[in-house]
Amino acid sequence: MSAPYEATLAWAQAQDAADPLRHFRDEFHIPPHEGRDSHYFCGNSLGLQPRAVRPALSAELDYWGELGVEGHFKGRLPWMDYHEFVRDDLATVVGAQPTEVVAMNTLGVNLHLMMVSFYRPTPARHAILIEAGSFPTDRYAVESQIRFHGFDPSTALIELKSDEPNGTTSMAAIERVLAEHGSRIALVMLPGIQYRTGQAFDLAAITRLANRHGCMVGFDLAHAVGNLPLQLHDSGADFAIWCSYKYLNSGPGAVGGAFVHERHARTDLPRFAGWWGHDKTTRFQMGPQFVPTHGADGWQLSNPPILALAPLRVSLEIFRRAGMPRLREKSLRLTGYLEWLVHTQLNHLLEVVTPNDPERRGAQLSIRVLGGREWGRALFEYLMEHGIIGDWREPDVIRISPAPLYNRFADCWAFVEAVKEWAARSA
Repeated sequence: MSAPYEATLAWAQAQDAADPLRHFRDEFHIPPHEGRDSHYFCGNSLGLQPRAVRPALSAELDYWGELGVEGHFKGRLPWMDYHEFVRDDLATVVGAQPTEVVAMNTLGVNLHLMMVSFYRPTPARHAILIEAGSFPTDRYAVESQIRFHGFDPSTALIELKSDEPNGTTSMAAIERVLAEHGSRIALVMLPGIQYRTGQAFDLAAITRLANRHGCMVGFDLAHAVGNLPLQLHDSGADFAIWCSYKYLNSGPGAVGGAFVHERHARTDLPRFAGWWGHDKTTRFQMGPQFVPTHGADGWQLSNPPILALAPLRVSLEIFRRAGMPRLREKSLRLTGYLEWLVHTQLNHLLEVVTPNDPERRGAQLSIRVLGGREWGRALFEYLMEHGIIGDWREPDVIRISPAPLYNRFADCWAFVEAVKEWAARSA
């Protein structure tokens, strides 16, 4: 049987020409490098700007200038209901019911708001399970919540240690830690995709396992939303939070999002209340009693940031037209091609940390240089200088993420050729 790929530019260009999603690349600004498009593999850190964002922001500024406060009620998309204009598309991207999602705040803020409701420690059950080496946002938030409730993180913060080569984690490891500590774990808080290794976790399997031990379950989907075809409602998770400046291409510091399963839509769990979370039908009666809106909207604090939501609305409209199933199909081939090139052309130089099972990863490949950290930094800097844009994560990982909305097979080929050139110069 012939190989599914070929290590030639002609083959890569032929795949790009036949790609049914190729026209979406034209809807993004590609950062230039020496008069040409760079090869941008950093959508896992900051997605590219959709060309439609600028006119969308200009339109809102025009409404502000022309209507003033009346922009809340007039115009094509009145500000009063603006967060609702992203709801359906956001729900589709994360596999949820519209009432289960809300675009608000940022990831760290939303994580704290969710833990107010879903981390309810008792003397017997007050531990939180996170993965070892979790992203600092999660680690800091979880540790501070434990301290806030009067417990000691040295005993109440349980870290799930990797048990596979290259730092990835098996379901068996999750089963073991829950078997040992499940009776005292109040909350399981794990990522959809681990940011350093690029490993994707099975949300539904983790939720089922944690629920058997009586644990609440939340997920940080910063690297999964817009990357994997999530099914949050069906997963059964209690909540999830994410940012939208990575694969959702909504701009630096963009508004984040949250999912709250429908079984909590009318919960009496405590929450930090805010005006915009109040029942919409009576919000402007300004009454003293907080009556939460049904669903995820009830966790809002303040009125929506229109200029931050406009880029998200633009991006989600692109996702609606592209469709997550088609994006995932292309992503599997695109990332598969990059992995194949590394294995067949660069196996004497690089190793892939990310699981080779496509079902256990998204678009990101985390790569190590076999010569160690010094060589890894040297390669990373060479790539950046030559318009191959990835990112570096300590201690020794280069992350390369071919995003299917705007990356091409030819970009993957260019990455490999640049590594070969670096190796020849470094010999």
